[in-house]
Amino acid sequence: MIRGTGGAALVTGASGFIGRALIPTLQARGFQVVATSRRPRASADGVVWRTCDLLDPGTLPAAFEGARVAYFLVHSMGAESSSFRQLERKTAEAFVEAAAKAGVERIVYLGGPAPPGVPSEHLRSRLEVGEILRSGPVPTAELRASMVIGHGSASWQIVRDLALRLPVMVLPKWLASRTRPIALPDVIEALASAADLPLTHSDWFDLPGPEVMNGQQILERIAALRGRRFLALRVPFLSPRLSALWLRLITRTDFALARELVMGLQEDLLPKDERFWTLIDHGPLMSFDAAARSALASE
Repeated sequence: MIRGTGGAALVTGASGFIGRALIPTLQARGFQVVATSRRPRASADGVVWRTCDLLDPGTLPAAFEGARVAYFLVHSMGAESSSFRQLERKTAEAFVEAAAKAGVERIVYLGGPAPPGVPSEHLRSRLEVGEILRSGPVPTAELRASMVIGHGSASWQIVRDLALRLPVMVLPKWLASRTRPIALPDVIEALASAADLPLTHSDWFDLPGPEVMNGQQILERIAALRGRRFLALRVPFLSPRLSALWLRLITRTDFALARELVMGLQEDLLPKDERFWTLIDHGPLMSFDAAARSALASE
């Protein structure tokens, strides 16, 4: 486990699912956390809030001032605009430029895994952002996670609602795709440790969970934790695009967001290796059942 050496940590996307969970861990490691918001917000609980809009250059110098490490956790996916890829590229480019001018020593970014084939619009955008950040002058650690298990995670909310709200499900072929879900506490440990990970150059790292699971297995395991039996009927012709339409009726997750996440499930999303956990000397990963049980208890 790598312990922080202190300094100021800038967290963009601080009010989001990952950002909220990351802040206490950074503080526990001795960081002064500077969080950003598009609207003015009073500092509290040891967190300094600064107004920042990555698409407004005038707000960036003050937001990045004094930061030793900067976390890129903002995400445009789910916005009403159909051009979220363009928005994400612009925010990433602005982030890199502002970080370099402020003398930031490390950028940490949480993105998504690379599929073996052509990525969905969502995954393509996540990978493009990583490329932009890593191509800049500030050493960048890009961490790639697939499904993060925790209350507040959009991907978790989708599978949770499917498993617990439907008595029987028409199972599309794409739910046979495999992934390695990762618990929120393990992701937070990875993000915090990446701030001081020795890097000679920018690099990316997968964050695999402890088990390889397909979509049906994930749904079955969640249902079992609530004492339910998950029944599924295989329908190979039900495409991800059609599946996204009925998600509007089932899940509480924003529909635009759910649609993009489902479109990314057309093939396996498996990590290339597990080297990051070795680099930070991270202990045993939380099991899927333990992570899911914790997420359900947090509701």
